[in-house]
Amino acid sequence: MANKNIINIRKKLDKLDNQFLNIIKKRTLLVDQVLKNKKFKKDIIDKKRIKIIIKNIAKKSKKRGIDSRITIKIWKTMIRSYIEYEYRNFKKK
Repeated sequence: MANKNIINIRKKLDKLDNQFLNIIKKRTLLVDQVLKNKKFKKDIIDKKRIKIIIKNIAKKSKKRGIDSRITIKIWKTMIRSYIEYEYRNFKKK
């Protein structure tokens, strides 16, 4: 049988995961709005903006005492996933 402390912590993690899902839904709706304003597929990737985002995430992570290797990896994966999403959902005008 699993340790009761572990079970309680996992319940908290499950609640947090649900909050993440709500945030991802909100982020996706915003990405959809941005995508509607892009005229060409080549506009989907903005390397300059991606660099700035990653740099800011690293700084903010360090300020909060979070291992920036974790947050950078999460953000890079998220950005890559949303780029793929935008390509799949791009509608030529």
